[in-house]
Amino acid sequence: MNEKLQSIKTWLGTGSINIFGLPMSGKDTVGVRLAEDLNARFLSSGMIIRDMEKETQNDMTKNGELIPTNLFYEWILPYFFRDDLKENALILSSVGRWSGEENEVMESAKTSGHEIKAAVILDTAEAEVMKRWEIVNSLGDEARTVREDDKSPETFKVRIKEFNEKTKPVLDHYEELGLLIKVDGNKDRESVYQEMIDAIYAFSQKLPVENS
Repeated sequence: MNEKLQSIKTWLGTGSINIFGLPMSGKDTVGVRLAEDLNARFLSSGMIIRDMEKETQNDMTKNGELIPTNLFYEWILPYFFRDDLKENALILSSVGRWSGEENEVMESAKTSGHEIKAAVILDTAEAEVMKRWEIVNSLGDEARTVREDDKSPETFKVRIKEFNEKTKPVLDHYEELGLLIKVDGNKDRESVYQEMIDAIYAFSQKLPVENS
């Protein structure tokens, strides 16, 4: 594993990997771990948006819908050009979720020296993410880590709908460009992470990916 991570790190340079998935697919969990293992920086568009919503006192995502594209550009894209990220590789979590945004994201990433080298989709069944949602929401408030607006099943289902209608075309575009890596997200977190490392390594070396 260490040899594969070192190889990925060399291949990635100061580039970036964009990780996508349904809510509760674990993209932030594996993304944070990957960033740590590669000594990269982790950027989640969802986290940035929620911080900006607090700052502007405008809770636009409370119903599970994506923010307007113009605000996405204004709030998210400047992060690529931050001086404190200049020398780092970036692990992105769903940066550019609405069809059409991927072009601006890729252009900003490339211009800033963080070219997107690959996009990963944690391919997880809707039934599986709903099961995870039910488990998390069965816990007490002190143990629950689910975001506030995901406590409502209706809102969670809207987020799934938004992914299917607006984000899947983004993934199709990455696939057309030969940049999409598919990982089975239905497994336990450790298995998903290991499979993701294997898949990124194979992609970086232009090796055939073994589907387990």
